[in-house]
Amino acid sequence: MAYSDFTSVSKTTKAFGLSIKEEIISLFEQASAVQPSAVLAEILNENIPLAIATGSEKARSELIISPILVELRKNFQRKISLFSGESFDVDFDKGLNGVCDFLISRSPVLSEIEQPVIVIVEAKKGDLKSALGQCIAEMVAAQIFNNDARSVHGVVTTGTLWRFLLLEEKLVSIDLVEYPLPPIDKILGILTAIIQKVYNT
Repeated sequence: MAYSDFTSVSKTTKAFGLSIKEEIISLFEQASAVQPSAVLAEILNENIPLAIATGSEKARSELIISPILVELRKNFQRKISLFSGESFDVDFDKGLNGVCDFLISRSPVLSEIEQPVIVIVEAKKGDLKSALGQCIAEMVAAQIFNNDARSVHGVVTTGTLWRFLLLEEKLVSIDLVEYPLPPIDKILGILTAIIQKVYNT
């Protein structure tokens, strides 16, 4: 098995003995919006229509998601690192292995993934719901990798829609709000809040 084999929330929660916290409307309602730089605003203005028109996941990843994460890294003075399409093999026996779409690491080191990490899963075929099970599995792996951290954050996105998750010990909270892009400021604000919380920056 691998992360991509966890195709539903029920399958993943059953496999790892997790429970779901219901009635979570917004995990980050209080997160302050963060205005994008002029460079990111221009990039997204150009790239979003192109990514939507081509319709491919690769285009959305390269043209929308990556520029946003690069801006985040810049905003944190490059003290965090980004990994795209990297193997994240934590426990083969549990199926916690395979390639992750994106990982954010606290370390500025770019040659090796260091803990703690935040996971970001790109939804296939534009369906956020279908990516939730895989994201939870990657969060379980990150929890182990992060020295059995009490809480781990995860994100699922199509590039133009974003949802946020939180794993606290064995309890999964899934934000019921889907944040559209554009606008980018609220999504940047939530991602910034997550990084500040996890990395104490």
